Amino acid sequence: MSETSSPAAYPFSTATGTDVRVRFCPSPTGTPHVGLIRTALFNWAYARHTGGKLIFRIEDTDAARDSEESYEQLLDALMWLKIDWDEGIVTGGPDGPYRQSQRSEIYAAVLDRLIDAGHVYESYSTPEEIEARNVAAGRPKQHGYDNGDRDHTSDQLEVFRAEGRQPALRLRVPDTELGFDDLVRGPITFPAGSFSDYVVVRPNGQPLYTFVNPVDDALMRVTHVLRGEDLLPSTARQIALYRALIDIGVADFIPQFGHLPSVLGDGNKKLSKRDPESNLFHHRERGFIPEGLDNYLALLGWGYSHDRDVFTLDEMVEKFDVADVNPNPARFDLKKAEAINADHIRMLDTADFAQRTIPYLVEAGILSEPLSDKQLAILDAAAPLVQERVQLLGETPGMLGFLFTDAAALRYEDDALAGLPDNTAEVLRESLTALERLGEHLWTHEGIEVTLRAALIEVLGLKPRVAFGPLRVAVSGRRVSPPLFESMEILGKPETLARLERLLALRSE
Repeated sequence: MSETSSPAAYPFSTATGTDVRVRFCPSPTGTPHVGLIRTALFNWAYARHTGGKLIFRIEDTDAARDSEESYEQLLDALMWLKIDWDEGIVTGGPDGPYRQSQRSEIYAAVLDRLIDAGHVYESYSTPEEIEARNVAAGRPKQHGYDNGDRDHTSDQLEVFRAEGRQPALRLRVPDTELGFDDLVRGPITFPAGSFSDYVVVRPNGQPLYTFVNPVDDALMRVTHVLRGEDLLPSTARQIALYRALIDIGVADFIPQFGHLPSVLGDGNKKLSKRDPESNLFHHRERGFIPEGLDNYLALLGWGYSHDRDVFTLDEMVEKFDVADVNPNPARFDLKKAEAINADHIRMLDTADFAQRTIPYLVEAGILSEPLSDKQLAILDAAAPLVQERVQLLGETPGMLGFLFTDAAALRYEDDALAGLPDNTAEVLRESLTALERLGEHLWTHEGIEVTLRAALIEVLGLKPRVAFGPLRVAVSGRRVSPPLFESMEILGKPETLARLERLLALRSE
């Protein structure tokens, strides 16, 4: 093993600009977590800001937990959010394969070199033996491994083998302090002896994350590792392995590390996978659009400016620097996320907004594809009326559904009927009389409004809320709907009158 130990022998990456290489390397377990996707977004933004490259690989060595369904969901999530990558799964690249389950021969070759150089050794101690040594030495029995297998002779190793023991393989950790300058948190130092030689390969031959992850980073020439702060305690181990990889010529440098803040949920507890707000697809199902969710995820630890929260991905790329990430935990605020999503919905072209509502209308059973020309015309006319009123696309079936049915099939919501005033029948009768006289050529929202205001407010002296509330329920079945007069224009005169007559009949029973 090399005796070199000066810091200069183990340089950290100094890559900038187009030489920057970052990676996103999730395990395919469960549905994508918003914290995980936030990490992907920050890596993507840093690569795009610097002109560098993003590598996307899959860490699927845990056969008991990994699944192809989760793998497909990761691809779906990134593509939906417009997070693309330069090298990796699907895309390919010079350092494949990009799934750890397909790289076992690569790991074995690196491991052989580390063993030959003395950086990795066989460890035969059982947990019981380690505990007994700790007790004998006056250490707490929970102290953990004591590096007791470091200096076994070849004869001692042969005895263990003859007993049929299967060794774990451990990395020989440098007996010096290990430190680095965290891109988010500043200088961090791990004192000498703060951790012992650690297992890189289990006795069953299975390599561990703390081995394969740095090896992949080294072979793929990753210059910056941006990952969650929960992984910060393992960084010293990775640096120790990197020093060994530099000694055997597998790596030329140690990457720079930046540990991103945790994402908290209610009660300022870490956002759990069991929390619905952690499930990325839960937000998509509710009607978040990718532009809105990207924007909000970017705010979980970073900000465009102190006075601006709404921005596009292009604007994020222009300004994003990992040095500006806040190390403090970020709280997932659903109300703020929805408000930002609403802002992005307003920013959509109206035709684009209308198209994006269709899957939600189909899922709700209001429409089926392909839409008829009449349905498309109704949707085009109604889209501007609701675009300014919804925060989520999932609200559009409730706002638009009444336009795609008829008077006989219209369903009244219970709270809408319960809130009707005592003079509802009078309002409906006077409205029917006034609207029946309105010519077809004047059946516009302006003409409808003038007619109804004259009949209900000027003649009957009603306040607008009392005058128009029953009409809104009659037309839409809801207390809250798109603008009343524009809705009547879209429905047309015969259908509007039929709806007023139906509610009048119901109130007269």
